[in-house]
Parts: sequence; structure tokens; C-alpha cells
Amino acid sequence: MTKLILVRHGQSQWNLENRFTGWVDVDLTKAGVAEAKKAGKLIAKEDIQFDAAFTSYQKRAIKTLWLALEGIDQMYLPVTKDWHLNERHYGDLTGLNKQETRDKHGDEQVHIWRRSFDVPPPQIDMEHEFHPSKEVKYQHIDPKELPTGESLKITTERVLPYYKNQIVPFLKAGSNLIISAHGNSLRALMKEIFDVADGDIPGFEFPTGNPLLIDLDSETLKPNSAKYLDKKRAKELPEIKG
Repeated sequence: MTKLILVRHGQSQWNLENRFTGWVDVDLTKAGVAEAKKAGKLIAKEDIQFDAAFTSYQKRAIKTLWLALEGIDQMYLPVTKDWHLNERHYGDLTGLNKQETRDKHGDEQVHIWRRSFDVPPPQIDMEHEFHPSKEVKYQHIDPKELPTGESLKITTERVLPYYKNQIVPFLKAGSNLIISAHGNSLRALMKEIFDVADGDIPGFEFPTGNPLLIDLDSETLKPNSAKYLDKKRAKELPEIKG
């Protein structure tokens, strides 16, 4: 059996402002820092010795990981950062206030953009201020590979090959891992691990800063059990299939 912790970053500034964030590299709020520190304390109670950690290129996830590792006194762990674990790219919705977007486009359209599996938001072009190629950390990547507006389906198609190629070998070797990422990149992992149907996965929420502990069979990578460590802030989990 191997143990996997999935943790969504603590509250970010644009979470607080109710804006579509996506690939914009916003920082944690004071509340988000507190959530990340609490995540570390909760994980420490499980007394797990981890072997490695993974996170995205985005500071809210990276800082959450740092604070959690500090809380379990395992800051020496090797950490791999990769853009494939980034949040979903919200395209032309990026930066917009969610309520103002509802007022402009209607509740139904915004709900489709946010909670459908395969309907992407309006795309952006290379000239847009939020095109990833404008950031130094993505300049080594072919701009054609960078997203310009993703559905959850497209996000899943980005995340899962990375998971299968780079993370699964650790799990199959029996390594205990912690992954600090984002609501939608973690949904992609949840979909794979729990075998969740396309139409169901958008309905599962990852609370900020609340670690999800999954006990996996290291041969099949099927979950034996799963629980959020902060029970008061827990969200519904997919059924574990036999």
C-alpha cells in the first residue's frame, strides 16, 4: 500500500475576489497561508514519511507545498515542479469577476463554462495580456503547446499523461507522495484514481488547503480508502469501486 496526499493550494487573492484565475500567478492571502500551515499540521498527525513531492509552476501551489512540508518537518524532500499540473486555463474569462460575468453572459452560459466537462471558454490569442507565452517561466515551451482556454476535458488530457509517465512509477514502487496543485488539475487526478465518469467529475469540489489522503494499492493503483483530513471542511468524495 502507498499513501498519496492531494492538496489544493490555500485561498488565493483572486479566490477572495471571486475572479477567474487559471494561469495567472496570484499569491496566497493571509487566510491561504493559514490554510496551508494547517494542512501541514493535519498531515503531521498521520505520521507519514514521504518520498517525493510534486507541484505546478504556480506560486500559490508552490507556497502551499512549502508550508505543508515545513509543518511535517520534511522540507528536504525532492520537489518536482511542472506546468502540466497547473490550473485550468480560463481563456478570455481570465481575470473577470464571476458574478459580473454571470450578469453579462447569463447564469446558464457561465455554469456551462465552469461545470461542463468538455465546453471550453472563449479562447485568447498571442496578443492577450494573459497568454502564457508572456511569462518568463513558460518561454522554454513551444507557444503552440500552451493552452489558450481549456475545458476540464482538455485539462485532463494535459494532466493525465504527466501523471501516468512521471508520477505513477513512484506510486508503483511504493513511494508515498504529496501533490500540491489546483482545483481542476486535482479533479483530473481524482477522475483517474477513482474512475469517475466524464459527466460526474465537474461536480466534485476540492476545498482549499484541506489535504485528501488516499491509500492506494501499489500494484493496481486503485484506492482502498480516502478521507479529507479536515473533517469540518470535507467535501463529498467519489465512491470507491471494488
